[in-house]
Amino acid sequence: MHSEADLIPGAANSLASKQYAERFLAAGLPEGHYSDFLNTRIKLSSLGVGTFPGAVDEVTDLAVAAIVAQALQSGINVIDTGANYRFGHAGRAVGAGIAKALQTGIRREEFFVLGKGGFLTFPDGKPEDLDAFFAQEVEAKGIGKREDLAQGIHCLSPEYLLWQLDQLRAQTGLATLDAFLVDQPEVQIPVIGKEQVYRKLIEVFRALEGAVAAGKLRYYGISTFNACRVETDHPLFQSMTSLLGLAEKAAGEGKRHHLRIVELPFNALMPEAYTRFSQVTGQGNIASTIQAAFQLKLTIMASHTLGKGLLGREEVPALQQAMPELANAAQRATQFVRSTPGVAVALVGMSSPLHLADFLAVAKTPPLPRERYLAMFEKEK
Repeated sequence: MHSEADLIPGAANSLASKQYAERFLAAGLPEGHYSDFLNTRIKLSSLGVGTFPGAVDEVTDLAVAAIVAQALQSGINVIDTGANYRFGHAGRAVGAGIAKALQTGIRREEFFVLGKGGFLTFPDGKPEDLDAFFAQEVEAKGIGKREDLAQGIHCLSPEYLLWQLDQLRAQTGLATLDAFLVDQPEVQIPVIGKEQVYRKLIEVFRALEGAVAAGKLRYYGISTFNACRVETDHPLFQSMTSLLGLAEKAAGEGKRHHLRIVELPFNALMPEAYTRFSQVTGQGNIASTIQAAFQLKLTIMASHTLGKGLLGREEVPALQQAMPELANAAQRATQFVRSTPGVAVALVGMSSPLHLADFLAVAKTPPLPRERYLAMFEKEK
C-alpha cells in the first residue's frame, strides 16, 4: 500500500493517449482498435483487462501484475479493478503491473484505470461473523451505518465509497483514478426500494463530484449486473435518463456532472443490453441500453465478455460459423463483444498469462465490419 505522498500523479489525457494509440497502430494494431472516450478525446483500447477472477494467493498476484504490465506494453490501455476484488489483492497486483509498465517507458497519462466500490472489502478474507465485522470496521469508523448495508455485503454510503476510493488509490499507487464506479447499486433495491436507492445515489454522486474536485478521480459511473438487462417494468431496471438526472442533481444547479460510464454484462449468451429495447431516451425514441447510452453521451464498457469463463471453453455455433478465422471459442467470444456497435471497451477478466495470448490475438484483429456483425445476430434469432 502506498502512502499519499508516494502516489503517482496524473491521469489519462487526450494528447498522451492519442500518442499511445498512434504508436501501436504504427506497430501493426488495426484501425478500429481505439475509440474516443465520449466528449473527452481520450483514446481507449477496444479491449480492457479485468482483474476480478483468481485465487487469493501470491502466485495469482504475480500473474495479474504480469498481465497488466504486458497488456499496457501491447496496446491495451484500459484496466478495471475493484476495492473488494480478491479481498484487495487485485488492486495491489494492478499497482505492481503499472509500476512495471512505467519502468518500460509507458506514461501515466496514456492509460485509463477504473475502480469500483460498494461491495464490502474483507482484507483478511470473508469474516465468520459479518455483523461483528461491520460494527468494528465500518460503523465504528463512521464510514457506514446499518441501514446502508444490503444483503450483508453491499454498503451504499458516501463515506464508505470514498474510503474504498482511497483504498484503491493506495493499492494501485495512483493519485487519481480515471474513473470510479458504484458497483451494482441495484443490490439494494429489494431491501429499501428504488426511490430510497436513488436518494442514496444522489448523495454518493455528490461525494464523488467532491472527489473529482479534490483530484482523486476524473469521472464516475455505475457498474450493473441485472439493471440494464431486465424489462422496463422489472424492479431492478435502471433507466439511463434517470441516472443522468441523479448526476445533474448531485452536481448542482448550472454545474456539469462527471457521470460518464455504465458497465454492464454483455456477451453472446447475455445480449439483452443490445437486443432489448427498454430505454426511453427523451429524444423521441425507445432504444436498447447500449443505443441509449450512446445518444446520452455515456460510455458503455462490457463486463462478463467470456461469461465467467464459460464462453472461453464452449463454442457458440453462430460465432463459430461467423468467425472461422479466429483460433478458438475465447477469441470468438471476445471479438463478438468488442465488435458490438456502441460498446467502447470489452473487459476480459484474467488471472492466467495463458489467457493473455488469446486476448492479444483479438487485439491484433480488426473488429468485425458492422454488416458481418449484424448478420450474426440475424442467425442467432
